[in-house]
Amino acid sequence: MASKIDELINTIESLTVMELAELVQKLKDKFGITQTAFIGPVSSGAQSTAPSEIKEEKTEFTVTLVSVGDKKIQVLKELRALTNLGLKEAKDLIDNVPSVIKEKVSKEEAEKIKAKLEEVGAKVEIK
Repeated sequence: MASKIDELINTIESLTVMELAELVQKLKDKFGITQTAFIGPVSSGAQSTAPSEIKEEKTEFTVTLVSVGDKKIQVLKELRALTNLGLKEAKDLIDNVPSVIKEKVSKEEAEKIKAKLEEVGAKVEIK
C-alpha cells in the first residue's frame, strides 16, 4: 500500500514546470514562506541564516611573490619551472616584488607553487 507521501510524489512528478511553479507559489502564500527560508537546512534550535552570512568557498586563488630572499637564482629557476616564463619575464617578476605569479588557480595548485618557492627561500602569499 502506497503512503500519502508516495502518492503526493507521484502526483508532483506528473506536473508540468508551469504547474510546479504555481504549486510552489501557492505553498509559499499559504504558509507564509519567504525566500530566506530556503537558504539552508534547518536543524532543531538553529537560527535563520541571512544571505549575507553565508560564505561561499573560494575556488580561484592568486599567488603573489612577496619576497625573494637570499637565494635569488634558485627562486628564479623554480619560478621559471612553475610558470614556463622566459628568463627576462621571470627576472622582471623577481625584481618587482610583490608580483603576481599566477591568477585564478585552484587551491591545490596555489599551495604547490607556494611550497616550491618557499623551499628555495622566497615568501609567497595566496589570496
